[in-house]
Amino acid sequence: MGHEHLERYRDIIPDFSTFLDFMSRPLPVTVRINTLKTSVQELLTRLDRAGIGYERMRWYPLGLRLDMERPGRLMEFQMGLIHIQEEISMLPPLVLDPQPGERVLDLCAAPGGKAAQISMQMSNRGMVVANDSSSARIVPLRANLERLGSVNAVVTSYDGRRFPQYTFDRALVDASCSSEGTARRYPGVIARCSVKRSMDLQSLQVSLLRRAIELTRPGGVIVYSTCTFAPEENEGVVSRVLDIADLESFTIPGLQSSPGLVSWNGVDYGEELLKCRRYYPHQNDTGGFFVAKLRRRFSAGE
Repeated sequence: MGHEHLERYRDIIPDFSTFLDFMSRPLPVTVRINTLKTSVQELLTRLDRAGIGYERMRWYPLGLRLDMERPGRLMEFQMGLIHIQEEISMLPPLVLDPQPGERVLDLCAAPGGKAAQISMQMSNRGMVVANDSSSARIVPLRANLERLGSVNAVVTSYDGRRFPQYTFDRALVDASCSSEGTARRYPGVIARCSVKRSMDLQSLQVSLLRRAIELTRPGGVIVYSTCTFAPEENEGVVSRVLDIADLESFTIPGLQSSPGLVSWNGVDYGEELLKCRRYYPHQNDTGGFFVAKLRRRFSAGE
């Protein structure tokens, strides 16, 4: 499955042989309980009555691992009581920590799982702008938000680099990336990855993150996340916006991670990048992810 490409990470990923082993294993089937439409106990009771086995996630009380292959066939899915979502992708909205009544931007929102999770965390109070530049992806984005009952969500379709001027309290940039961390679900993805592709994506990612910061009020929170291991798309992006935002440390109890990199291939990112978190598949039996939490800096006179 393209292990030769992953070899470039041998010196930065702990227990690299175990990492490679997990990259070849299928992902657990995971769903998020949607408390806009049900309660945890009600949903678990429904699964018990249907004889569906499940395991509660140790780090997220609304996450479940199901003992079945196609949860999309469940009535609970059709009703919006659950959403099929890879376990580690439930993380960025938790780090963002949106509050009821706030204005929140999800700049790269399709297919809508994280935007709906943000609405849920806000108890449908305030406003979530779920944006995606692709008109084709707007269809599943709208469908998921409707199914999950996210009535405080507004769907837009702008190029995120040129999103119109508006002020948000928080912003999520779950950026388009080389997607190496999804290889357990999509094994062919590694064959399309290369250093050149990561460098080509970096320019887009920096522009998206910078625009999100500009749209966030001074003191507001911005979360940048990707599902790739490539430092060019992770620390290499975050390090280029630290002139207008500051990195903040965060921890998620029960979820193992590694710190961000301070340098890579002769490029110095700085000690601040240790505040970022890398989530490798073998640490939690999930996909791979990178998350950075930033706060918009106050400028003179603000």
